[in-house]
Amino acid sequence: MLYIKSGFFYHSMPEHRHSNGSYELHYIPSGHGRLIATGREFPLSPGSLYMTGPGIDHEQITDPSDPMFEYCIFFEALPSGRNHHERLYGRSGGDSEDIREIARLFLETPFWIGQDSRQLQHVFEKLAWEINTRSIGYRRNITIQLEQIVIGLVRNYTNNRPTLQTAPLKTLDDKRMVLIENNILYNYKHITIRTLADQLGLSVRQTERAVHKQYGMSLREKLLEARLQEAARLLDATLLTIGEISEQVGYQSSESFTSHFKKRQGLTPSAYRARTIVPTIQ
Repeated sequence: MLYIKSGFFYHSMPEHRHSNGSYELHYIPSGHGRLIATGREFPLSPGSLYMTGPGIDHEQITDPSDPMFEYCIFFEALPSGRNHHERLYGRSGGDSEDIREIARLFLETPFWIGQDSRQLQHVFEKLAWEINTRSIGYRRNITIQLEQIVIGLVRNYTNNRPTLQTAPLKTLDDKRMVLIENNILYNYKHITIRTLADQLGLSVRQTERAVHKQYGMSLREKLLEARLQEAARLLDATLLTIGEISEQVGYQSSESFTSHFKKRQGLTPSAYRARTIVPTIQ
């Protein structure tokens, strides 16, 4: 990044071209003018976004009656080695296929102009704010915002082409964790360690270890937590009786429910519900 500038464009820019490896990105949030590039004239208005790269003769003419405000970023494309890539994206590459394609499209598109369809104005505004305030962490935020702008630019001139990257495949452990989570969330009244083990294709002992690894507690403790959380929600959000709530969350007796609820919340279900009732002043 050689420079990042923003401001009103009161004077026209004479025809010029950038050197090899140099790219200039322009965003117009307000005002009007004209761009002359590649032998053609293009109107500039709020939302105009354009890139001029190496060897592109271009001239920018402002409208004196409605001067343009412009954000301008000047890039120099430099070779990036493997070590640099690993520092940025990790040794495994992560989204490296997309990164390579974005870089290729960026470098092989020396000229593009159109209306921004990726809502980049707020990113440019945040970028300018970071540069002006230089608050703690500003360099990191600038890097993130510049990446968002480059990705937004490429999405603009590829019309949001789908990614080349495929979603990472879930491992068997991933699928088991999702199954455990869903059972606790939706089947907490009926699931047992044996039925869960059968669903997972594991032994009871292996299932107990898997649940403890995910939650730091046993299945019994986690199911009790789930029942009592749902009971608290029903006490706050419904007019169901204590007995009806007890049955709905899987208890066979109201007494057992009340005992467990008080132990967890420090209040009986009735007292818990009463705490949210605001007395009427007459």
